[in-house]
Amino acid sequence: MLARTDPHFMVADMKVLPVILCGGSGTRLWPLSRDQHPKQLLALLGEQTLLQATAQRIDALARELDVERAPLVVCNEDYRFITAEQLREAGYPTQAILLEPVGRNTAPALTLAALTALARGEDAMLLVMPADHVMRDVGAFARAVKGGLEAAEGGAVVTFGVRPTRAETGYGYLQLAAASPGGPVAVRGFVEKPDAATAARFLADACHLWNSGIFLLKASVWLAALERLAPDILASCKAALEAGARDYDFLRVGKAAFEACRADSIDYAVMEHLPGLDEPAIPLVALPLAAGWSDVGAWDALWAVADKDADGNVLRGDVLVEQASGCMVHAGGRMVACVGVSDLVVVETPDAVLVAGRAHTQAVRQVVARLKAAGRNEVLTHRKIHRPWGCYDSIDAGERFQVKHIVVQPGATLSLQMHHHRAEHWVVVRGTARVTRGEESFLLEENQSTYIPLGVKHRLENPGKLPLELIEVQSGSYLGEDDIVRFEDYYGRH
Repeated sequence: MLARTDPHFMVADMKVLPVILCGGSGTRLWPLSRDQHPKQLLALLGEQTLLQATAQRIDALARELDVERAPLVVCNEDYRFITAEQLREAGYPTQAILLEPVGRNTAPALTLAALTALARGEDAMLLVMPADHVMRDVGAFARAVKGGLEAAEGGAVVTFGVRPTRAETGYGYLQLAAASPGGPVAVRGFVEKPDAATAARFLADACHLWNSGIFLLKASVWLAALERLAPDILASCKAALEAGARDYDFLRVGKAAFEACRADSIDYAVMEHLPGLDEPAIPLVALPLAAGWSDVGAWDALWAVADKDADGNVLRGDVLVEQASGCMVHAGGRMVACVGVSDLVVVETPDAVLVAGRAHTQAVRQVVARLKAAGRNEVLTHRKIHRPWGCYDSIDAGERFQVKHIVVQPGATLSLQMHHHRAEHWVVVRGTARVTRGEESFLLEENQSTYIPLGVKHRLENPGKLPLELIEVQSGSYLGEDDIVRFEDYYGRH
């Protein structure tokens, strides 16, 4: 191995550790994106989810530079199992999935990752990637990262800016010290979501780039900047990690310490202050990124990057259009037909339908705020709920009854549990179930059924090699998910 002082040392030999920030809710993509099933877990373009597509960029990076294939992932505890399952399905092992007990924005998330990386005994080069972005040209992205390695190795913070293609008011902008010839250029300042006139001026000005929120920097550089600019965040994250514990593939940070941490973004906490930082300065430079980037923050942004038909429509699912143009139509289950309309967004899910003008999709966040204020469940979860053992879909409900379609993955086991207020009837429609009911244990095959009386301990397992599907009919005075008393659980749930 050549020393870094050797004149023949190549920056392409520097080890890069991908850090995937998997927080956020993507409220402007409601009703697909929900608090407990945010946009990074959705397959918005093609078959892969945005999280899986983010992880897949590691392969493109590996063709250009030395990169760790197992990323560090930071995500909210509420969707830890589906995050782990999606990464497993995509074939990307993780060094650790760091669990945030509450959301505290991106600055604490990156701090947890940097401290974890340094704890391994090396000053890792961190490539910080939000999990909810689209990158159409992953090769161009990898080459841009390679172009920033030398500056990052020298102690700079490298961010990646996208040349504007429209007068976008929904993005933040980087203000460069000079027009970039293609290499790193000093960042002079940040502009947060300008008005239309300012955005139009930036579009014609080569010194302004969209702020992608992607960074390349050493772990020690981030922590040094945080020590000077946000020492309270650093202290809280250190305390949270010290109080943390391993839980299967997850690293749970201390809840009390992390809840006490101030919520702030990477930009607000550190990046916006670097250009004016006194000696010793920490250089902040930007590299232009021409890779088909979008943060798909709203439905109009998704329409802009998606493949369209001859009339400019983006159609997903069972959709029929007649004399329609410029529309984004997503059918989640039912058939959707659009006739004689233009520039609309129509999104159908089992429990909610959105119809909006494509130019007004930023206002979806106001709808979400009203739903939250009203305590509506449609903003929190989908009808189909993912669990570590599989999923269930609440297909019907009424006074004193509820019907669920349950899918249990091969080898998976639900907790040993009991309900105070409901009884359950199970009918197996596919696969084999092992049922524990009180002191007895028995198998159920297809078209067989059983009854779980109120107050009886029970457990459901899938001993087979194929998914187990069953219909569950609940009856009782209260059918909420909090009427579960767990006695044993393989997944560490209380």
